[in-house]
Amino acid sequence: MRIRSVAVQLVIFSIISFSLLSIFAEEQQFDIDGKVIDLDDSNFDSAISTFDYVFVDFYAPWCGHCKRLSPELDAAAAALAGLEKPIVIAKIDADKYRRVGDKYEIDGFPTLKLFMHGVPVDYNGPRKADLLVRFLKKFVAPDVSILDSDTAISNFVEEAGSHFPIYVGFGMDESVISKFAIKYKKQAWFSVAKDFSDSVMESYDFDKVPALVSLHPAYDEKNIFYGPFDDQFMEEFIKQNVLPLCLPINSDALKLLRDEDRKIVLTFVEDENDDKTKQLVKLLKAAASANRDYLFAYAGLQQFPDFVETFEISKKTKFPKMVVWDGNEEYFNVIDSESIGDDDQGSAITHFLEGYKEGRTISKKISGPSFMQFLNSMIGLKLVFLIVFLVAVMMIIQTLGKEDEDNASAQPLRPDSSEAQRSGDKED
Repeated sequence: MRIRSVAVQLVIFSIISFSLLSIFAEEQQFDIDGKVIDLDDSNFDSAISTFDYVFVDFYAPWCGHCKRLSPELDAAAAALAGLEKPIVIAKIDADKYRRVGDKYEIDGFPTLKLFMHGVPVDYNGPRKADLLVRFLKKFVAPDVSILDSDTAISNFVEEAGSHFPIYVGFGMDESVISKFAIKYKKQAWFSVAKDFSDSVMESYDFDKVPALVSLHPAYDEKNIFYGPFDDQFMEEFIKQNVLPLCLPINSDALKLLRDEDRKIVLTFVEDENDDKTKQLVKLLKAAASANRDYLFAYAGLQQFPDFVETFEISKKTKFPKMVVWDGNEEYFNVIDSESIGDDDQGSAITHFLEGYKEGRTISKKISGPSFMQFLNSMIGLKLVFLIVFLVAVMMIIQTLGKEDEDNASAQPLRPDSSEAQRSGDKED
């Protein structure tokens, strides 16, 4: 029983110690002074709970990228602290404080996350101070900005930058769009323009109101929605325009596809940057505009070989090549459309889409783990380790209990005094 008692005491002591540490951590005060806060495992949770918005740099002191990022964060900290809804910048050595790093699945440095009311969101935006400030302002901006002049519209679009799509509702009431502005706040800017001139209508290419205009400055794209303005059709338009007509695939772009439920018409090229590819992308955008039920994307073998090669693509492949991908592990080749060639590519794209819709396809599996599986692999590994740890703890507890029972059964019963006396009498 002594072993079990010691084990119970250790558990109780650990719980009390953890509780005391939590209390002391919560008592720590933090100030918004425009400086980067240096955190450790004793005050990290307290800092996250103290501020509504905390931008955290999970770094390692030996990391060269982290060292180059540090002065940019120092410069951005003052500007972000001065916002009406301030954003605090903090950093933690996640290589040293592994408990915190493991909790938030940090497997590379630097890793940046924005904590909004305690909930972390991965940051994949720019890292120069001025662009970083502009990017993060999105998360503390009003759900829907009200624009009452041509100048206000121009300033809003300029301040929004090019990293998020922009939706401007011309002649629309804020209440019509507010629900979707809240739902897609992390993915886009939303506004309504109450007053504007004919020149604005000409500039944004709409000829009547109400009209919802979507802009993708980074891709020079613009789309107009004239209704109907009920929930189903509005959300369909908003969701389809969160991503550009033809998305260039890289690791960050693949993360955006987690919530995408459309099939992906994926075109492989040898080099994304050559002139032939740029001309092809224009044709793909035209096809995408006429087939909004699909997401169009392209990837270059030179730029992203680890991804492209999982589709059995190599330097021997005849480019460009098209497939339809489910975003996970299945994709489809279209019979008689192995490649779209260099001549009359527009007709070749149309022929490919017709073949897919008619079912003239061959289903295949990608040759490695899907990117979604890769993104979740660390989560899976950590879950396995957690299960193994819990099983080990249970086995230890059972072992201790069994030892107690064995010790108890092995110990001879203490004879009472009369039996001891009789035993002594016999020996005499």
